[in-house]
Amino acid sequence: MFPLMVKSIHALVALGANLPFEGDPPAVTLERAVKALSEEGLSVLAVSRFFATPCFPAGAGPDYVNAAAVLEVGPETDATSIMATLHRIEGQFGRKRETRWGMRTLDMDLLALGDSVLPDAATLDDWRNLPPEMQIRRTPDQLILPHPRLQDRAFVLVPLADVAPDWVHPRTGLTVAEMLAALPEADRAAVRPL
Repeated sequence: MFPLMVKSIHALVALGANLPFEGDPPAVTLERAVKALSEEGLSVLAVSRFFATPCFPAGAGPDYVNAAAVLEVGPETDATSIMATLHRIEGQFGRKRETRWGMRTLDMDLLALGDSVLPDAATLDDWRNLPPEMQIRRTPDQLILPHPRLQDRAFVLVPLADVAPDWVHPRTGLTVAEMLAALPEADRAAVRPL
């Protein structure tokens, strides 16, 4: 009898912080958050360098420290359970969800889960193509994967290119490296390694 081969799936996670937590600067918080991922039973395959990035939106607070991680999860692991784990870790580091795009002690976003498209292609495409003025006013009421703003944000793509440059967006067919190259040079240059 041959053993059953179980294929693992990679989850891509963005991490960021721009406020200290318990006296520690944001970079220390990110280091501790990566350790917490492992303690929660998530297998961390790779972590990007840490990057200093301008606060988004501009002027909303101190600059951020951003990173990205690749996690290995089993085929039975669903996006909702990963999100619950990320939110639990954020809570351990004092995250409060009071203001959208506000200052944070820790922010962890599930960017992608393999080539999953959630909840469906039409919903993802609607959110991905939302005009900037509507992005400010509307908030999804369900998990959307891949993250609908992934392709627009240098503070996500620069760290992600460190650990998953060849990951292909299941709707656009573009790799992380290609999405990053499509951003304005000024946006890419504003994300600096620590």
